[in-house]
Amino acid sequence: MEEVLAVLNRVDAVCFDVDSTVIRQEGIDELAKFCNKGKEVAQLTSKAMTGLMTFEESLQLRLDIIQPSLSQVNDFIRTQPPTLTPGVKDLIQVLHRRKTPVYLISGGFKCIIAPIASQLHIPYENIFANRLKFYYNGDFAGFDTNAPTSRSGGKGVVIQQLKDKYNYKNLVLIGDGVTDLEASPPADAFIGYGGNVIRPIVKAKSKWFVTDFQQITVVLSGI
Repeated sequence: MEEVLAVLNRVDAVCFDVDSTVIRQEGIDELAKFCNKGKEVAQLTSKAMTGLMTFEESLQLRLDIIQPSLSQVNDFIRTQPPTLTPGVKDLIQVLHRRKTPVYLISGGFKCIIAPIASQLHIPYENIFANRLKFYYNGDFAGFDTNAPTSRSGGKGVVIQQLKDKYNYKNLVLIGDGVTDLEASPPADAFIGYGGNVIRPIVKAKSKWFVTDFQQITVVLSGI
């Protein structure tokens, strides 16, 4: 824990996972429920988050099951707004007051995450997530496989790109899943988050594991 706190003391950027971290839900599971494909997809999400399947395999299989149309996605975004995790807004406000850049890095979808970022006053260009593709008639056409976040290890690729571009030396990543855990390094410190769901492997391997964002806010407020 001391190692993580030392980086937090000098933090120059913070990256958050989104699903089950910034928000209480898993976005793709909620979209699947909305499209009446919830049960099959939830099982695949669980396998992906616990490392039993590569992320790209899981993403492809889940989207093949859901096949969301553009109108379904738009209706979902309009009628099923996600719930922010308690305490995350306060933590991000503290980071903004400190002029610390905040990024959202997710294996979810940018179109669903954009309203969340707006609510938290995080710039759109600070979202790194997957892009859904549609045909001209609005039917589902797949996803952008070129995005680093569409593959296992992709979050680490994004973080390394941010470090190279902005010369961050003390970048902290906060997340709940194996895809987050494996992205440190290149993240200089990782904080495991278990306020919505506790994944045993993440709890076991995190140098600092919290279940309440207030634990991080208190530390930052005292620096």
